Amino acid sequence: MLLNEPAKTKKKFITDSDYSLLKRLLKYAGPFKKQFYISAIIAILLSILGPLRPILIGYSVDEYILKNNLKGLIILSLITVAILIAETFLRYYFIYITNWLGQNIVKNLRMQVFKKTIGFRLGYFDRTPIGISTTRTINDLETINSVFTEGLIQIIADVLTIVFVIAAMFFVNWRLACISLISFPLIIYATYIFKEGIKSTFQSVRTQVALLNSFLQERITGMKVVQIFNAEKQQYEKFKAINNEHRKANIKSVWYYSIFFPVVEIITALALALVVWYAAKNTLTGFATVGNINAFILLLNMLFRPLRVIADKFNTLQMGFVASDRIFKILDNDEQIQNTGTENAKNIQGKIDFKNVWFAYKDEQWVLKDVSFNVLPGETLAIVGATGAGKSSIINILNRFYEIQKGAIYIDERNAKEYELTSLRKEIGMVQQDVFLFSGPILENITLQNPAITKEKVIASAKMLGAHDFIMKLPGNYDYNVMERGATLSLGQRQLISFVRALVFDPKILILDEATSSIDTETEQIIQHAIDNLITNRTSIIIAHRLSTIQKADRILVLDKGKIVEAGSHAELLVVNGYYKKLYDMQFGEVV
Repeated sequence: MLLNEPAKTKKKFITDSDYSLLKRLLKYAGPFKKQFYISAIIAILLSILGPLRPILIGYSVDEYILKNNLKGLIILSLITVAILIAETFLRYYFIYITNWLGQNIVKNLRMQVFKKTIGFRLGYFDRTPIGISTTRTINDLETINSVFTEGLIQIIADVLTIVFVIAAMFFVNWRLACISLISFPLIIYATYIFKEGIKSTFQSVRTQVALLNSFLQERITGMKVVQIFNAEKQQYEKFKAINNEHRKANIKSVWYYSIFFPVVEIITALALALVVWYAAKNTLTGFATVGNINAFILLLNMLFRPLRVIADKFNTLQMGFVASDRIFKILDNDEQIQNTGTENAKNIQGKIDFKNVWFAYKDEQWVLKDVSFNVLPGETLAIVGATGAGKSSIINILNRFYEIQKGAIYIDERNAKEYELTSLRKEIGMVQQDVFLFSGPILENITLQNPAITKEKVIASAKMLGAHDFIMKLPGNYDYNVMERGATLSLGQRQLISFVRALVFDPKILILDEATSSIDTETEQIIQHAIDNLITNRTSIIIAHRLSTIQKADRILVLDKGKIVEAGSHAELLVVNGYYKKLYDMQFGEVV
């Protein structure tokens, strides 16, 4: 948004679109109005107390030090110290409350973003790299936090400080105030130039951070592939190039800072020189007192200090707007499965009907074409076919991870869209080929921290499926900490854990997606025993490459290029001598 603004809007410190984002962002401060108003009041008090000290110091020089009035000097010094202590306390509380406010707003926002993200269609994650999503949820939200801790309220405080300091300068000596403010337009112009330059570099830095996160996430996840194919050097060079762009973006921002701050120091020194020169020249004529000069030296430093950082804070605010825009785009994203159903799926029997279903992941590039079949409650349906035939797509749309374009899917004679989505997915269990285990105890990986599932139920299910023995041999047994993605367990062990996970949730419909395709023959026998126990009294859909695992299925569907080309039992399909027979012969070595 900000990169492509029209030229006329770039002259504004805050554009109309930024203002809209700010209004929306401030709504999240609604639950914390008390803290917001307190911080605003403290900002006003600090901006008043700050200029009081130079005024009192200047007055003490003229009225007490030069006149040798020790008693008056002590009293005024105590008042100055009291003001300093009050200012210190208020400054501490101001920093604390603004950070508290920012962290609480970000906490609520982060929960909203995460809740929204876990409800997206899988298509969103197909198109969005993990690193980008991570950057949005963590880095961008921390940038929004800086809007409250370093941006908006701090800018208000700094502007108020500038206003009250200028007012104090005119109160002390209006002539000196006019002289000292001669250089003021210079610093305003320098601040504006700095703000515009640093804004573009900050945007570039944020982009490069997202690219770094995305690249690193993918390479760490796929490190085995990198090492298997000896691609370390190539990946290192690619990372080096991305990292170099990140360095360039940061160095450019550093360059702006290295120019701006010396310029401000020169302008500040120029203002001080003008004040000292002009005041000293006219002191004898009563133009200014020694106390006035001292007060102005302090006030000028107090005036230019917020001006040094206000441009940086404006850019912090701008980066907060950029981050807010990205976050609000996630919150406004409508790529969620429409959960408009009202029926509870708790008491379904498990009958499934696909009627003339057409499905494509993109446009009309059909993956499933006019697919129709049914599964009766308690039946086991197997689906076979070549890679890309559409097998996994069937289970994806049954779970409503994706929406179909044509046709309808019925469960117990009712359109699947009529069921409330959460209740429907509770009744559909799924075991995937690539078992995903989270870092943490085996018990939590099975229950997924569902308080309704007891450890006793987990143990009973593990014994039924033949997983209990190997779990008990692990250090800590059910409390054994699994590493990320289950790296410390064998593939067969991970698969058994996923079976136990499916069983304890007790679904009416069970889906096994290539559950035995990547394991050895000995482990397959153990897994097959677990499958036989798992599918008992459940409607089951089994997707498999190994035909030995589906011979007991009540019915087998053969898919080819998104269409059902054959259907029947194992024995019936062998007699047909068609596509299934060819697959069977290839696997069991009967084709010469």
